[in-house]
Amino acid sequence: MPVKAAAVMGGGGIVLCSRRFNLPSCSCLVSLKPQLANPSAIQPNFSSAFTNQRSVLAKPHHKDHHDPRLGFVLRAADSTQSPSTTAGTADKSIVPDAEFSLAKVSFGVIGLGFGVTLLSYGFGAYFNILPGSEWSALMLTYGFPLAIIGMALKYAELKPVPCLTYSDAYMLREKCATPILKQVRNDVTRYRYGDEQHLEEALKRIFQYGMGGGIPRRSAPVLQMIREEVTEDGKYCLVLVFEAKALQFSDFEQRQAKFTSFFGPGITAEVLKGEKDLYEVRLISNTTL
Repeated sequence: MPVKAAAVMGGGGIVLCSRRFNLPSCSCLVSLKPQLANPSAIQPNFSSAFTNQRSVLAKPHHKDHHDPRLGFVLRAADSTQSPSTTAGTADKSIVPDAEFSLAKVSFGVIGLGFGVTLLSYGFGAYFNILPGSEWSALMLTYGFPLAIIGMALKYAELKPVPCLTYSDAYMLREKCATPILKQVRNDVTRYRYGDEQHLEEALKRIFQYGMGGGIPRRSAPVLQMIREEVTEDGKYCLVLVFEAKALQFSDFEQRQAKFTSFFGPGITAEVLKGEKDLYEVRLISNTTL
């Protein structure tokens, strides 16, 4: 008899060991027939044909019975694909800032451009290089002060910081962002004149420049950009990204309550450490839909 041993596996199949076919070590023929309730009723099936001595083919008893190895591969593939599918459900597309506003236009560039244009044409008309000599005096009279004002505004201007807005935060801004958060966003994304930096008054009160327990004015953090996003629990969040080479994370962390009180009410401030000398202050609105 070619069958040396038959053992019932814990998974419900039958293991048949044979040395007749010169298989490596102890050759095992795994029967895919499910374990019946009565073990004595199990009848091994030897009707399978062997194509060669190194291949063993077990004929399944049911048409819908699949190779367990194939099922394992399919389950492994599903498990590897599920995280990417879950991560793709969040809408993290960026909304471009295409809204036009005069506050986003540099008055220094406008004044300097008009002034230089009037001066150039006025001198050209005065020396009869260009037509309109009768208007040359008027153009020189108004062109000179416009050019001076334009240069002054250009020198004193503070450029807006970049704003990165995600689609899900854009949809929550109008209803969930507090009036102070909206004002902060509008102030730092437009040209300002005469200020040394964005949020200067807020940073002066929070970090107490030159006062006891404060920091030196030269060590003040500089706002680099802002970001609008949604927290994990679905709240609108305005992130202020500062660069502070002379400060430590503890300098921001111990003033977390001051950020909350200054930009409140209705918000919660969180402080995080970014890359290199960058620090993030997350102003989370407590208003939900």
